[in-house]
Amino acid sequence: MSTARHGRPIPEPIPLADPPYWDAYDPNFPDSDGRPMADNQTQYKWMVTIAEGLDDLYRDRPNVLVACDLLWYFDEDDARRCVAPDVFVAFGRPKAPRHSYKEWLEGHAPQVVFEIHSPSNGEKEMDRKRRLYDARGVEEYYYYFPEEAAGRFDGWRRGAAGLEPIAETDGWTSPLLEVTFETPPFDNALVLRRPDGEAFQHVQDVMKDRRAMRRLAKVERRRRREADRRREESESLALEERRRREESESLALEERRRREESESLALEERRRREESESLALEERRRREESESLALEERRRREESDRRLEELERLLLQERERFERMEARLRESNEDGEGLG
Repeated sequence: MSTARHGRPIPEPIPLADPPYWDAYDPNFPDSDGRPMADNQTQYKWMVTIAEGLDDLYRDRPNVLVACDLLWYFDEDDARRCVAPDVFVAFGRPKAPRHSYKEWLEGHAPQVVFEIHSPSNGEKEMDRKRRLYDARGVEEYYYYFPEEAAGRFDGWRRGAAGLEPIAETDGWTSPLLEVTFETPPFDNALVLRRPDGEAFQHVQDVMKDRRAMRRLAKVERRRRREADRRREESESLALEERRRREESESLALEERRRREESESLALEERRRREESESLALEERRRREESESLALEERRRREESDRRLEELERLLLQERERFERMEARLRESNEDGEGLG
């Protein structure tokens, strides 16, 4: 792949007006020459492909004008002196709609021109256009034969003697455009590559890609909708599962609360029963103690009664003994009185 150095320097951009550049219609310089834009669909396809590809390449550069089949007037005094290149690029000129390209207003000629071969363009017409572009100062000129000579692609670049042929266009990189050309030996096979290596696309291919992208987008939307549906279904199931789990946990918690309450009641009942048993045991102990005291009291009373009976028996014995003594004493006294 070869890359040539720049020829003449690109003119400095002309400052944009405020409001931006506006091309007022001048009836003396019509915006149509009465000829068709293209002689056939193949020529039209390549004109649009190159123009749209370049326009997209320079979309962020407001001072690069890309035009397709726009009348270029180069003589302010003679409207017949004009040409309508299939595609041209004018660096340093603002992007704006134009009725035509008037060189004396624009300040300079376009720097790069493309022509696409058609049956109406013979060798004399090709030579005339090349001489014209050379005379106007065009820096680079390219001519493509899409359906002739196996996709022949010719190019010229300005040198010391004017527009000079480019020896090898296959792999040639335009110094001004920074576009690389690949020329496979087949009809309709020209490849124009941007600096990043991406190839220009035909409008049909662009539309095909757009349709493919729309189909892919449709599939992707359907996939996303299905994914969203599944996610929503999954979230719904997860939510239902969560609800059920929370309900189960709530029931388990309620069951636990009831069990704890039941255990608490059982514990309270056990405490009360133990307390009642304790009270009963205490009452029994007290009753047994009372019975023991009563028994002891009875024993003491019986012992007292026994002692009292014993005392009464002793007293009775003592009394009987006394009475016997008293009786003896009386008898004794009675006997004494008798003796006396």
